[in-house]
Amino acid sequence: MNARSILAAVMLATLTAISAQASDLTIVSRGGFYQEAQREIYFKPFTEATGIAIREQTWDGGIDVLRKSKDSATSGWDVVELQGDELLIGCEEGLLEKLDWSQIGGKDHYVPQGVSDCGVGTALFAFVLSWDKDKFPAAPSWADFWDVAKYPGKRGLRLTPKTNLEFALLADGVAPADVYRTLRTNDGVDRAFRKLDQLKPYIVWWQSGADAPKLLGSGEVLMTSAPNGRITVANRTENRNFGIQWTGSLFAVDSWGIMKGSPRLRQAYQFLYFVGNSAIEARLLPLIPYAGLAKGANDGLPPELMAQLPSNPANFSGGLPVDDQFWRDNNDKLTQRFHSWLEH
Repeated sequence: MNARSILAAVMLATLTAISAQASDLTIVSRGGFYQEAQREIYFKPFTEATGIAIREQTWDGGIDVLRKSKDSATSGWDVVELQGDELLIGCEEGLLEKLDWSQIGGKDHYVPQGVSDCGVGTALFAFVLSWDKDKFPAAPSWADFWDVAKYPGKRGLRLTPKTNLEFALLADGVAPADVYRTLRTNDGVDRAFRKLDQLKPYIVWWQSGADAPKLLGSGEVLMTSAPNGRITVANRTENRNFGIQWTGSLFAVDSWGIMKGSPRLRQAYQFLYFVGNSAIEARLLPLIPYAGLAKGANDGLPPELMAQLPSNPANFSGGLPVDDQFWRDNNDKLTQRFHSWLEH
């Protein structure tokens, strides 16, 4: 083979690789065991079924991060898993595609909480209070979480105002049904931050949901807020004895959204259609107990698994849903105040 033929072969191989990469779909999820489970149940089977390769990225959420990633051509993001306020703001600001529901089975295929203009629900989960039952067996409340005299030690909280302001008001005696009505007033917000002031010297902040059980396991904190599934997985895979306090939990829906201007729109819709299959969603639940949003995904599960799901009425009744509209309206203002509070 002469030099020209060798050069042509190299160029062809390079162009083939570039073309393959251009058709790869970049999925952005939440990391840790949750994303590992998605890889086995969603990502690998999707590639086997369609031939479309998936490139994975992780993020810890945050509307500012989403805003910085709005140019899909630059960020490489195609499909991203979003919490409710991120979904609402991203849709309003044109960061996400308006979904053509006819391409993903229609709205009737999902429970109402999984349907929105720019997102299709993938998981119902809960931010719960967790503790090590080997250290004390009785389930604590959010008031106990704040009581460092009765329960000496550090506390783990997510580095965000969302959930922490709600938990602070619950600890201060506000009834779950009144939390967001209280937070919609200036006095209510001040009250929540005053309550956080009491705990501030004892807080260890976490960002990724996978970090919360690690803080408990290392003994760095005595109690922590955490996504329920991360605690259940730690108990199962690391032989932990962490408890979940469902009373006072905050329930939230994660959704898949497509980044505006994604050059892989067709592949993105194929992915959403694939993972929205209720039988496929159901396969994820034994790995990590987040309830599915496709109709039928949670049907016929063993009682021991149903007992772990946030959608179980016994678990759901003692908490409150995150008010995504409240955070859509107040995210920027309260995030700015939260970061100012952290610095002082």
